[in-house]
Amino acid sequence: MDKPAKTAIILGVTGLTGGLLLNKLLDDERYSGIKAFSRSSTGITHPKYEEYLGNLLDLKQFSSKFTADEVYCCIGTTKSKTPDKEKYRKIDHGIPVEAARLCVKYNIDTFVVMSSLGANPNSSVSYSKIKGEMEEAVLELGIPQTYILQPSLISGKRGEKRRGEKIAKIVFAVLNVFLIGPLRKYRSISAEDIAKAMVWLANNEFRENRITSDKISQLANA
Repeated sequence: MDKPAKTAIILGVTGLTGGLLLNKLLDDERYSGIKAFSRSSTGITHPKYEEYLGNLLDLKQFSSKFTADEVYCCIGTTKSKTPDKEKYRKIDHGIPVEAARLCVKYNIDTFVVMSSLGANPNSSVSYSKIKGEMEEAVLELGIPQTYILQPSLISGKRGEKRRGEKIAKIVFAVLNVFLIGPLRKYRSISAEDIAKAMVWLANNEFRENRITSDKISQLANA
């Protein structure tokens, strides 16, 4: 007997990775419905797609709609976009952790969340420290299938221009060739591969909670 079609929630659907993920889930016959909670509209119309607009810093406003088989959190910001430290933390730490809490509340057993390579709660680098603290808080909630993706630099065509990131991508395009063996996890990775790996993880068994760039690439091509 065929398994019943699943439903999924995406946070961060207007971002590079979130947008690619949405397209993959809409094209995937295993899914009958996709919900997106977002600050702004994607402009996409599809019979499987529902969009709920609001302030993601107050996820509880979506509580009555927060039902699904799995949740994907592709939320993230930069210091240039969010210079206020308190708001920065609310986005990169607060939103993913609150989403995970809602998963627990509504018995959603699969939570896939974007973090970053080098995430460490003891780091002296604010970005890495916040990501590390987010990871620990999410894992403490004990969601059965929790997968934390830790990509290195993410490549792909963005709607916004990030000069520093553009330069980094050029540098990594050269460096990637030399990053081999245990250094492969430092290679830049495409948002396309991250989205593919996310869907694979939600539909297969995997023993590790934290997945670095090298393993993300492997799963994307599994």
